[in-house]
Amino acid sequence: MGARVGLRRGETADGMRIPSGCGVAAVASTRGRLISGATVACMVCAMPERTNGLGAGFAAYGIYADLAECYVFHLMYEDGQARTATEDLLRARFQVDAAEPIPTRPGVLPGAPMLWRYFLRLPEEVAAHSWDERPAERAQREWCGPDEYVVRAVMEINTGIPGAFVFSSGREMGVFKAVGHPEAVADFFMLDQYRGYSWLGHSRFPTNTPGWWGGAHPFSLLEWSVVHNGELSSYGTNRRYVESFGYRCTLLTDTEVIVYLVDLLVRRHGLALEVACRVLTPPFWKELDGSGDQAALLRAARIVYAGALLNGPFTTILGHSRGLVGLTDRLMLRPLVAATRGDLSYLASEEAAIRAVCSGPDRVWAPLAGEPIMVEVGRPQVAVSVGVARS
Repeated sequence: MGARVGLRRGETADGMRIPSGCGVAAVASTRGRLISGATVACMVCAMPERTNGLGAGFAAYGIYADLAECYVFHLMYEDGQARTATEDLLRARFQVDAAEPIPTRPGVLPGAPMLWRYFLRLPEEVAAHSWDERPAERAQREWCGPDEYVVRAVMEINTGIPGAFVFSSGREMGVFKAVGHPEAVADFFMLDQYRGYSWLGHSRFPTNTPGWWGGAHPFSLLEWSVVHNGELSSYGTNRRYVESFGYRCTLLTDTEVIVYLVDLLVRRHGLALEVACRVLTPPFWKELDGSGDQAALLRAARIVYAGALLNGPFTTILGHSRGLVGLTDRLMLRPLVAATRGDLSYLASEEAAIRAVCSGPDRVWAPLAGEPIMVEVGRPQVAVSVGVARS
């Protein structure tokens, strides 16, 4: 699936791997103001050394507001047989409001798979569960709730139908990804015609896994989407851990486990997002020796969720319906820069990506290692660690 594209600045002719590659970027309006997809595409394209054309992608929130009650599945198919089998399953499990090819610009990316999107409503007996349940109540019915119903359908398609891959399954949001350079992928999906209140972007420089359409970032499940720069040396442990809870890793890259870990910790176990971030990148043991409730909570989380700890050099940006989270490993072996201007918040691998779309930011800084930086839509400020000011 997909096609190899030509060499580019930053790529060596002998195939040498550059492990610091991959670029991440994000922008969100804390007032919920809509932003063109061209903005995040420009940010990613401002980091040309961080791609070799083997993958790029974007996630957008707020783009399907007219059908906010629908889960929107984005699927890629290798052949018509995979599409027929998938559509039979979707019609058996959901009310299909609309099914159509994802709009693309012809001739931009050769070798594209079949790309379709489906606007799905839940069966009445599943939808009867309230969306406003508190986390503890939601956790008690995790195996029968609406979101779990959707997750099961995603896993069944990705593991049970050869040649079919669900790469987006949330509401009011969508993922667009492909094999190609970021400017080509943005042009292919005509991102400048979408407007969302929050965007993620990624340019891929794969080091240990193949460059294929399903392996491009972001990885997404329900409302969660993740872009990532780095490597997870804990991948084997993390994979066994999430698969013990019913998730199935099928997309041939370590990043996939991050989105499943977040879904497990926040949706199914009811942890606050801030606590979930501390599970993924916990403080060092010497920092957990203190007294008090917070230290006790973090020690307990460190022990209970040992299999969810992310190890290795990485920077990741998590997108969700209420904002963004930027997170690095505990030594910050991959870069992350943050900035704000008015109601807009930016995260990126390089400051150049931010200044490509924001020439005069109010503030630019480097977050502290392992400290989550959180942007919340609807709250006009960024909750962050102090970081290191750039200007």
